[in-house]
This record gives sequence, structure tokens and C-alpha cells, in this order.
Amino acid sequence: MPLSSSPVIRRARLGAELRQLRRREALTLEQVCGRLGWASTSKLSRIELGQSRPDLADVLDLLDVYAVPPPQRDALIVIARDAATSRGWWKALGEMSERQRTYAELEAGAAAIVEYQPAVVPGLLQSPGYARTRVAAGRLLHPDVDVDADVRARLARQEVLRRPEPPRYTGLLDARIFEPAGLPPGVWREQLDHLLALGDLPNVTLRVVPVGATPPGGVHPLTGYSVYSFPDPADPRTVMLEALTTDVRLAADVEVGRYERLTGWLSAAALTVEETRALLGRLVDRAAAE
Repeated sequence: MPLSSSPVIRRARLGAELRQLRRREALTLEQVCGRLGWASTSKLSRIELGQSRPDLADVLDLLDVYAVPPPQRDALIVIARDAATSRGWWKALGEMSERQRTYAELEAGAAAIVEYQPAVVPGLLQSPGYARTRVAAGRLLHPDVDVDADVRARLARQEVLRRPEPPRYTGLLDARIFEPAGLPPGVWREQLDHLLALGDLPNVTLRVVPVGATPPGGVHPLTGYSVYSFPDPADPRTVMLEALTTDVRLAADVEVGRYERLTGWLSAAALTVEETRALLGRLVDRAAAE
């Protein structure tokens, strides 16, 4: 089920707008909560930080306190509704971890996604067997992971690439990904075929960054990253950095801009789409012969 916007981004934008309105009125968190009869400031703080799905009634109360006029009020109500739309959608998808949910919300509302990966195939491009192998390996560090549930969630996220009006997806894949040490041969062949099939989609662009290729200035990313942009230009472009135990979300223009420049440099060093497809074809032939 496609979303018209990304709930996690709409929550961030709503929180920033409400914080700006509160400061315009020269009100503290305590003063606003006192007027509304809220027991503590933590509720309002979480709304302003985009850390909770807002209750529309709470947002309406805040707009009353800030005396927001109709045009701006109507626009913020739309944003608040978008920020809270995900409940039914996640129920339809089934169980999903908090980390997967953040990525899925970003992907579901994105107009464009760019990913760079230096070591593994990105989640949106993983075949079922590859995804299961990766998730199962992760249990060595996260023994509480439900492998079946995590794989189901990852495959459900991938539907975003095939939905009506899908996001434009660009995958920049380091050539080291294609040295699959420890992967069962059948799983690797399945993954290569899956990449070739995805590359046929009109909204998907796959390019390999060769080993030894040097982006202009010699700047290399220190980790994999994903960049998301959204249909509403007022929604903040967002970068996600996937770390071992948690993920980092960046939305400041200066930070996102650096990753966009880095993406341009990597693209300049990468194989063309045609060269990448030819490489994948050779790898498929090699895997079939082994």
C-alpha cells in the first residue's frame, strides 16, 4: 500500500513547525502543558522532536494555544494526519522491528532513494535467500532477532520498488560486494539473477563502483548510507547511516548536502548502467559454471 508521504519525515516536520510556533508565542514547554492540562512536558517534547505519532486531537489543541490562522492551520492538520497514518499499514505488513520500521517509513513516502553499500547488497535489493543468510548471520550479535519475521519484513519493504508510481532508486554498489565469501553458491546465483531482474525495472538504476576507483579528491565514504528525498520539497531530505547497534538519521541541509556531493563523486567513478549489467551477466555465467 503506497503512502503519499513518509510518516517519520512528516512527524519530524510537524514537530519542527510546532516548536517554531511555540517559540513565536514566547511560551515554554511548561506553560503550554499547563494550559492544556498535560501532566508533564515529555509529551510535548516528544511531539516537537518527532519521536511519537501525534494524536490529531493533541495537535488541534496546540494549534488553538498558538492561535494559528486557517490557511496555516489546515496545512498543519494535513501534515499531522500524514504523520499518524502508518498504524493500519504496519498491521497489514505484520511484525516489524523498530529499525526496519524507520527504513520502511522513509522508503514508503520517498520520491527518490540513493544508496551506497561497500560490503553487502542493500536490503531493498536482496533476494529471499540472501536476506535470510544475512539476517541469520546477524543473530551472532543480536540473538533476539526473529529471522523469519525479519526476512518477511524486508521482503515486504521491497514491494515499494514495484508499486504504482514507485520511487526512483539508484544503487551504487562497491565491487567488493561481488566477492561473496561464505555464501552458499545457490544463494549467490539467486542474488545475481535478482539484481539483473531489478535492473530491468524502469525506476531502478544499478551501478558498480570498481575496486580501486577513486572519486574526485580521493574522498571515500566511511560507511554505507541511504539518501531519501520526498514529493513535498518542504519535507527534509534525509540521510540514514546504518551502524552495528543503531542507526543515525541526518536531516540538516549542510549534512545532507555533503552526502549528495559524495554521491556525485561516487557516480563519476562508477561503471555505467550498461557496463554494470554486462558485469552482472559475466558473474551469473561464472556462478553457473562453478
